[in-house]
Amino acid sequence: MKTFKVAVLISGNGSNLQALIDNFKEEESIVDINCVISNKKDAFGLERAARAAIDNHFVDHTKFKNRETFDQELIQILDGYSPDLIVLAGFMRILSEVFVEKYLGKLINIHPSLLPKYPGLETHKKVIENKETRHGVTIHYVDKTLDGGPICAQSEIEVTTKDIDDLQEQIHKIEHKIYPEVVQQIAEGNIVFKDGKVIKK
Repeated sequence: MKTFKVAVLISGNGSNLQALIDNFKEEESIVDINCVISNKKDAFGLERAARAAIDNHFVDHTKFKNRETFDQELIQILDGYSPDLIVLAGFMRILSEVFVEKYLGKLINIHPSLLPKYPGLETHKKVIENKETRHGVTIHYVDKTLDGGPICAQSEIEVTTKDIDDLQEQIHKIEHKIYPEVVQQIAEGNIVFKDGKVIKK
């Protein structure tokens, strides 16, 4: 049954990876997570992948002379799995233009803010400091801009706390719900990347 192949890139705990694994573990699911790659050896996400019997790889970015040669190693591994979609799930590396261009339209990311607000890091801190009343997450296709590719979906919550950790936990909960939903929609052809834009069917 599984026909839509997904690779996931991580750098840490892998809670979004776990949400994806849990959502697509049933035999009747069309989504097959067939590869997980981390640039950090101690990333717990690698353990999550191993427990789910998913092929997993550690590629140490510090062993490469530049970003491009590291990305070429990622490409070599990924192409062995022929992914229909590459999902960035807490992958803390800026990808080179070579990588982005190769997988343009097949590469998505989740960002903890309501883009275009607050690209980059420390989004929860910025939301609290600026006394925002709404916060959320954005899933977008990756292009050459930082956190600026065409948006697939957003989910938001009301800001009811001034505690960064509490807010982050609330955001994680909606991440774990919306990311599998978007991957499913892409797998079913209901979200399509065309001519640099997102088309929803």
